[in-house]
Amino acid sequence: MLNPQQRAAVEYCDGPLLVLAGAGSGKTRVITEKIAHLIARHGLAPAKIAAITFTNKAAREMRERVAKLVKAEAAEALTVCTFHALGLKFLQLEHARAGLRRGFSVLDADDGEAILKDLAVKARKPDELAALRHLIGRLKNEGLSPEQALARARSPGEQDAAAMYALYQQRLATFNAVDFDDLIRLPVAVLSEDAEARAAWRERLRYLLVDEYQDTNTAQYALLKLLAGERGAFTAVGDDDQSIYAWRGANPQNLDQLGRDWPALRVIKLEQNYRCARRILRAANALIAHNAHLHAKKLWSEHAEGPPIRVLECRDGEHEAERVAAGLVHLAEKLKARWHEFAILYRGNHQARALEKALRLARVPYHLTGALSFLDRGEVKDVLAYLRLLANPADDAAFLRVVNVPKREIGQTSLEKLAELARARHLSLLEAARSDAALKQLAPRPASALAGFVALLDELRREAERLPAAELVETVLARTRYAEALAQQAPDAATRERRLGNLRELADWFRAMQKDGARAGDLAAQLALLTHADRDDPGNAVRMMTLHAAKGLEFRCVFIVGLEEGTLPHEGALDEGRLEEERRLMYVGITRAKEHLVLSWAARARRYGEVLANEPSRFLKELPAGDLHWEGRDPQADAAVKKETADSHLARLAALLAD
Repeated sequence: MLNPQQRAAVEYCDGPLLVLAGAGSGKTRVITEKIAHLIARHGLAPAKIAAITFTNKAAREMRERVAKLVKAEAAEALTVCTFHALGLKFLQLEHARAGLRRGFSVLDADDGEAILKDLAVKARKPDELAALRHLIGRLKNEGLSPEQALARARSPGEQDAAAMYALYQQRLATFNAVDFDDLIRLPVAVLSEDAEARAAWRERLRYLLVDEYQDTNTAQYALLKLLAGERGAFTAVGDDDQSIYAWRGANPQNLDQLGRDWPALRVIKLEQNYRCARRILRAANALIAHNAHLHAKKLWSEHAEGPPIRVLECRDGEHEAERVAAGLVHLAEKLKARWHEFAILYRGNHQARALEKALRLARVPYHLTGALSFLDRGEVKDVLAYLRLLANPADDAAFLRVVNVPKREIGQTSLEKLAELARARHLSLLEAARSDAALKQLAPRPASALAGFVALLDELRREAERLPAAELVETVLARTRYAEALAQQAPDAATRERRLGNLRELADWFRAMQKDGARAGDLAAQLALLTHADRDDPGNAVRMMTLHAAKGLEFRCVFIVGLEEGTLPHEGALDEGRLEEERRLMYVGITRAKEHLVLSWAARARRYGEVLANEPSRFLKELPAGDLHWEGRDPQADAAVKKETADSHLARLAALLAD
């Protein structure tokens, strides 16, 4: 049953619409119900509707929910994907207009940094290369071409970055490759300059629904504007109070820009929260009221009042971790709750170390979000590089990754000489390796090894034309003898089995993703779009993650740690004038909690061997005092909590001894 505001958002289809959806207000339901409404009541063909999200996980969940509301063939025809996946689809169809050849590669961040390292005229430290890569990404997210970036550059640093951006794009063009940021920038460039393509895509996608709209960057907004056109047939769903990604390019001003670009924009607010206890919402509302708002809103709930919000004042970080672990165990016993109903949230990943130790000592299972992702594991990236090279022989980054994997006695000197020959003749590395003239300039052993590598790739390419992607993975492992080499290099049996298991899982992924006739290279590009969060499957364990990573999630009980000035709000954000974004980050953390919320801070911290005094976060003072229970300030309440905690601790010890 939709509430009146949700129903209004679903049924309004006569012009551009902004839905300001507060935390836990059922925004995904509004989007899915609106898709069904467009099909059933407005007769819009499902193939002409696109719902755009920010993660593949959100896209999958949305598609599953839509499938329960419409016929199977209608759900299949819909476009439900991320911005980057939509950009990839555009470029696969419009590759010629974008200056690409069919079968182009999508490079990941490591590939991009490797190219920049190769292009750098002077030696640069890893952090300098990462900063340069970030700056180029920011230029792309602003929709700037290398020429535009150079024209806009003022300082020597900006001019250096713009010049490197131009060289970087030239190298990508040579490789017939794009990076993640190009998946948005290039479609924007094509649609901006090509009226025919613009008209065709506006007809192809007649209605757009954009989730988490507050997280769009400049280029993503430009893509929405170009696709929607003057008709403004779109629904943008977002929450200015949950805009926490400015540091990675999100532009919260895009919410205001909608009204300027489409003066007829209608705004509907979703303020009924279906997640949190009323006390938690009061705290969230009081906190966020300190920020400036163009469209003020106030969340409310029909849920119970809920228990007081506990505030723990701790001696130091270790004491804080111990108290959080003990409090978590106590709540689990008291509520008869499962571990996955709990989350511990913090500002930075480094804060997890003491918490991990305390949870291990308390024998509490936990899952640490932000660990090395599956697709970032070396053996997986190696096999994906083979697939990329089979799909796109001009992919020099993939060539360099696997030319000596497993070892083929091809040294760095030989590769540098091959690269010089390739550049002089305007060839890819693989094309240069095919040239007898080029091979004659190398020593006999590396020349022979390179010729063998080329022959192996030719053999695998023939297999790629007939095999499904999953079988191609297995064939690559066998023909290259990669699995055999991996097993031999593993230091122990457990490591060997884990690495080989990762490769089996990769084949299983391709098997699950395989669609009619899709080539392995196309699927490799799709896999490159997956994020770590999409692959998390923590099972029954306490979730530990940053506040940024927690957005979009909910838990029965939430602990937010490290509430000190300089930590949250973070001192770097304060220096940069981003206090309001830090407050929104705290707001996101608070509104993850459904029933119980515990906040903690440490009075002292050790930094660089020195013990420093902390001040409690200003955000604690901005919460309603009547809804907080500060331990140590209410002796009667403290005594009751201590007794409950001691009883549950004794019960747990007894259970451990019984084990």
